[in-house]
Amino acid sequence: MTTGWHGVFPAATTQFHEDFSVDIDATQRVLDALVNDGVNGLIVMGTCGENNSLDPEEKRTILKATVEVVNGRVPIVTGVSEFDTRRASAYARDAEKIGADGLMLLPAMVYVPKPHELVAHFKTVAEATGLPIMLYNNPPAYRVNIGAEVLEALDGVKNIKAVKESAPDPRRFTDLINAFGDRYDIFAGLDDVALEGLMLGAKGWVSGLTSAFPAESVALVAAADRGDWMEARRIYRWFMPLLHLDAEHDLVQSIKLAEQIMGRGSERVRMPRMPLEGARRAEVAAMVEKAAATRPIGGK
Repeated sequence: MTTGWHGVFPAATTQFHEDFSVDIDATQRVLDALVNDGVNGLIVMGTCGENNSLDPEEKRTILKATVEVVNGRVPIVTGVSEFDTRRASAYARDAEKIGADGLMLLPAMVYVPKPHELVAHFKTVAEATGLPIMLYNNPPAYRVNIGAEVLEALDGVKNIKAVKESAPDPRRFTDLINAFGDRYDIFAGLDDVALEGLMLGAKGWVSGLTSAFPAESVALVAAADRGDWMEARRIYRWFMPLLHLDAEHDLVQSIKLAEQIMGRGSERVRMPRMPLEGARRAEVAAMVEKAAATRPIGGK
């Protein structure tokens, strides 16, 4: 049942030109740099990739460009974040044809489903593709919890193989593993609960701040993998002020500003998001600059 996915999967950003059209070349540079820095896979067009600010054809163009630049070096998992099940299924079919290695499937946007509706949505999309699927659980953001009863109902759906767990309660990792054993690969999905997730059995980390500090993210997970908890804690404590940004509503703007400061991308975002400004921008910039000046492993 396993995906074989493990380690650091950054939730990569989508880059834009000054007129806010998609900048494919810049997006490919961001993705190529992450792979070269040693990440284990890529999540494209998730929250940090501004999925719901992209037109349908833009999503497919970005995915084609991702497949081209990655060229099989790491698994590519694309977000499936649509307003209804029909459009989610269509994108899942197209993603498989384009060459994605997997899907990160969200509940349908806007509508808050009852559990049986959530199960039906996931099953219908899964039936549209043979790709392995990671479900994305983020109750604070999407107002619905992929609870044990939902995962139990999906047990027979063989290509639903993983869960990105972004609930802020680390007890979820143990509860899911106790309930389902190794049926689902569990990934830590909230940056400031990442080490707790890895300690409790998560296979990897779907990370936002990795886009700005990939070397430290890779080193953190590597330390956890070899059981060097002293080193893992050292990196995590250095990282934590930035990791808290992933739990804020303006996480995309903060992460893209961090990328820009670190010379890895642009802070441009599509409306309704707008770049950070004033005291908030100064606060986040100071945090990034302090982190850059005190990097724990001499990262480049």
